Formats: sequence, structure tokens, C-alpha cells
Amino acid sequence: MATLKELSSMTNELDQLGGELHAELTEGDIDFEKMMRLADEISENADKLAAAFGRMSTALDETLNGRGGGEDAEDAQ
Repeated sequence: MATLKELSSMTNELDQLGGELHAELTEGDIDFEKMMRLADEISENADKLAAAFGRMSTALDETLNGRGGGEDAEDAQ
């Protein structure tokens, strides 16, 4: 599972890619191939980030609600 530091790095990369895309759109030569590549990278990274947050949320929920997968979790059911 990704650490919060790794997720922070991923959000930084998303921010940079978003800045590049914005600059290309507003200040660049309007290179649609480049904008498409940047948008794809943003999408892929955002999906990875969302999946990581989802795994963290599930793990936290299971831990807080006693469903950690051990013997205690079986007794609670």
C-alpha cells in the first residue's frame, strides 16, 4: 500500500502535469497531440491516486470496525 508521502508525490506530479496542460492550452502552439498525452497522463495518475485512497479508506474502515481479517474479526460476526 502506498504511503502518504508517496501519495503526496503523486499529487505533486498531477499538479505539474496540469500546469503543463494549462500552459500548452493558453500559451503554447496548441499541440493537440501533446495535450492529449498530458491529459492521458493526468487521467492515469488520478486513477492510481483514487485507487490508493480507496484502499486506504477500506483498510482504515476495516480496522476501525474490527474487520481486520484476524480471529477477532471472525468472533465479531
